[in-house]
Formats: sequence, structure tokens, C-alpha cells
Amino acid sequence: MAEIAHGGGAAPAMRPPVIEIGVLGWVRKNLFGSVGSTLLTLIAVYFLATTIPPFLDWAIFRAVWSADTSAPCKVEGAGACWAFIADKHRLIFFGTYPYAEQWRPLLATALLLAMVVASCDRRFWNRWLALWWVLGLVVCSVLMWGGVLGLTYVSNLDWGGLPLTIIMAVVGSVFAFPLGLALALGRRSHMPIIRWLSVAYIELIRGVPLITVLITASVIFPLFLPAGVNIDKLLRAQVGLILFEAAYIAEIVRGGLQAVPRGQHEAAEALGLSFLQKQRKIILPQALRMVIPPLVGNFIGLFKSTTLVVVIGLFDLLNSAKAALTDLNWRGFSIELYLFTAAVYFVFCYSMSKYSQSLERDLNRGTRR
Repeated sequence: MAEIAHGGGAAPAMRPPVIEIGVLGWVRKNLFGSVGSTLLTLIAVYFLATTIPPFLDWAIFRAVWSADTSAPCKVEGAGACWAFIADKHRLIFFGTYPYAEQWRPLLATALLLAMVVASCDRRFWNRWLALWWVLGLVVCSVLMWGGVLGLTYVSNLDWGGLPLTIIMAVVGSVFAFPLGLALALGRRSHMPIIRWLSVAYIELIRGVPLITVLITASVIFPLFLPAGVNIDKLLRAQVGLILFEAAYIAEIVRGGLQAVPRGQHEAAEALGLSFLQKQRKIILPQALRMVIPPLVGNFIGLFKSTTLVVVIGLFDLLNSAKAALTDLNWRGFSIELYLFTAAVYFVFCYSMSKYSQSLERDLNRGTRR
């Protein structure tokens, strides 16, 4: 009957209108779907058209890429002076670390980043990972300090730049995370003393700025040490950073623990699991999966907070970059310097953000509705 109704043949398949599918469909739906959306799209296009071309002309087409002095950059019509970055890149990346030994912080930084990348791969999540981290940190310490195996000793007062930023951020994250877990569990403990101590620690540390913690660790804490006892400044700053971040991690993890249904606890207890077994196998995996975004956001904040160590005389990437501006030959090119430094920070922070999104998708694959 259908064939008769259509003149003896099957009705031809009809495609949806072109403006409803593909690129045109997406543009029409997302950019010109309403009067307000159309107006905002036109404003955005105008803004991009008036800013992007001049910026590219300044940053790329008229830029000075190589020069021994700043004279070519000061010629009328010259664009960005990237020659400044090329000339001062060693100071920016390595601070005042001895010039001839800068291969050591470069190798130590590469090793730390390799361990971080390997730790992001779930195939390496086993009991051996902690051992590899211990060995890696020992090797990095030998490379940075030296004094053994024929390496020249370099005081950590001469450390700076990107290696110092990465070392403080990575070591801070590695040690702050387990301490934060313990504090989160302690705050939810049924034992009053442990709960009160955890609450007191978390609220006290979260109630003061990080800069106060760093100054206390660097200036005030040595006053309470016995005569003749001295603790390294970098170590004191690193411990202060770890203690500060642990308090924030504890509250993030506590939020995840409270989101785990009570039935999960009861099921674990019904199976006869001990407290540690229940937390390790059932509760913590679910809690940590739910708080991946805020945890990564906290790690990103830690990476950027390393700039505050300048108050105790340590120069991270940003402050080593600022030191490059003290050269009278290259004064007046702070815009290029800050753009370059911002790009470095963006690469690291964006990489952490994208990894967290990927990890969240993988771990939530079985629970997605």
C-alpha cells in the first residue's frame, strides 16, 4: 500500500535541512539562537577583530627575536622584544644557580616531571610507586645540592627559577596529600581527642595567610631552637607550605567523605573489614573520585603560591624573571617578560586541569547516568 501511495516506489530518504546540522547548525544554535545571543556574538567578533590582529602584529610580525643589546627593540615601529627573553632565559629559568652547573637543575626538573607524568598513568598505581618516588627525590637532591660523586656543592640559597617552583610544588603536594587525608579522617573520628586536635589544626592553619606561615617558619621558628641548632631555610619553607596545604586538602577530602552514602559504611562493616581496610578499599576511592576537581584546583593554587617564598629570600620562576629586569640594558620590557612567564604558568596549570578532566571521566565511567 505504501508503494501504491507513492506511485509504486519507496519514498526517498529525506535529510534534515543543512542549516540544522553540521557546522552551520552548530553556529545557528549556539551563536545566533536568539536576539541576545546574536548581539553577544557580534560584540565578541568585533572585540576579537580589533584586538587579535594588532596583538599578532606586535608579538610576531614586528617582533625582535634576536639581538645582543636592546637597541634594535627601541627602533620606532619595532614590536615585542623577545630578544630580551632569549638573552636572559638562563636567569629566568635557573635563577642564580652557577652557570656551568645549570645542567643539574635541568636534569632534576626533567626527572621530577617524568615521575609526575608516570604517576598520572593508572598502570603505575601500585606499591612500587612510593619506592620510585623516594629514589627519585634522593637523586634530585643529589643533583641540586651536589657535594658527592664529584659534583660541586651548591647551597639552596642559590636555587631559583623554574626548578625551585617545581620542587616546592611537587614535594609540597606529595607530602601534603597523605597528611591531609589523615586530618580529614581524624576530623570525622569518633575519638574526641583525635577529632579535637584535627579540628584545631585545620581551623588554625586555615585562619592565617600563607605568607604568615612562611614568615613564621623562616624567622620566628629558629628563635625556639636550641643554641647551635639550625634548620635549612628551604626546608623550613617547604614544611610550612606542606602544613598549610594539608589543612585545605583535609577539608576537600572531608567533603568527599561526607558525600559517601552511609550504606557503604554499613556494607563494609557487615563484611567484617577493619577501619583501614574499609577506608582503603571502599570509602576513600569513592570520596576521592568525587573531589578530583577541587583537589586539582588546590594543587594548581599550590603551584602558583610558590611565588610567596620571595618574602624569605627565595626566588621562584616569577621572581627570577623580575630579577632579569634589573639589567639596565634591558629595562622597559616588562610586558614581554610577564607574558612569557604567564605562558609558562599557563602550560603547567592547563596540563593539570586537562589531566583532572580525563581522570574524572575515566573513574566516573561506570557510575555515569
